[in-house]
Amino acid sequence: MISGLDHFVLVCPDIAMGTAIYERLLGRSVDWRASSGGAATALFRLGNTSLELMAPDGEGTVADRLREIISEEGPGLKSLAFGTDDIALAHHKLTRRGLMPDEVAGGASTNEIDGNTRKWSRFRCSDSQTAGVKTFVVSPESSLPLADALASSAKSLDHVVINTPNPDRALGLYGARLGLDLALDRTREEWKTRFLFFRTGGLTFEVIHRLGETHDPSAPDSIWGLTWEVDDLSAAHARLTEAGFNVSEQRTGRKPGSTVFTVRDGTLGVPTLFIAHSSR
Repeated sequence: MISGLDHFVLVCPDIAMGTAIYERLLGRSVDWRASSGGAATALFRLGNTSLELMAPDGEGTVADRLREIISEEGPGLKSLAFGTDDIALAHHKLTRRGLMPDEVAGGASTNEIDGNTRKWSRFRCSDSQTAGVKTFVVSPESSLPLADALASSAKSLDHVVINTPNPDRALGLYGARLGLDLALDRTREEWKTRFLFFRTGGLTFEVIHRLGETHDPSAPDSIWGLTWEVDDLSAAHARLTEAGFNVSEQRTGRKPGSTVFTVRDGTLGVPTLFIAHSSR
């Protein structure tokens, strides 16, 4: 039913600024730019998903709502759009599983770069049933081609981190209801964290619950951070340093055979790691 994470949305105050930042960060050129209905968007195609930047554009309800979100919450990761090959089946199953989806609707976008048009069908699940994370299911008529990239460029999204005050609720949502593969449920006392790893479409959802803190189990989840995979971590470190990003030293990652570094700031409020694997 769910084939992967089609894309995820990062809301920013200005699309030109956001695009410039993420072109430097990812080491890739933007693949799609569009503007419609009060929102400007910029899409970066990666090997296993796409990053969509979204910013207010002009006046109107959508533009006002985006400005309100930025004013109240700041820029950052706001929504997930899972992919499916059968939108009708996905809608039927998620209705039966209590996610209260709205009706399937069509959409289209024209690329300001080359004039091409993309079309898709999608629906949105109820925020009340997805722990407050804006969650869509989308079926595009065609996929964006994947452009070649340098060894220092982000080639895919290794994992996305979601904070939850209620791990049992997360198990039900991401595992039983959305149908992602639960690969790991482990508590690490030395890190005071319970980790839930769900996999789909070649990437991992790392849902974390902080132990030893007071949680309201009815409070919403939040999309927290990203880890980008590269082929050559040293080259990526040098590229980002030269581009003016504040990066940590390279260090051994928690995943066996991995090396990572942190991008400390300049990512529009998104905690960010880069990772390379010595073997898969």
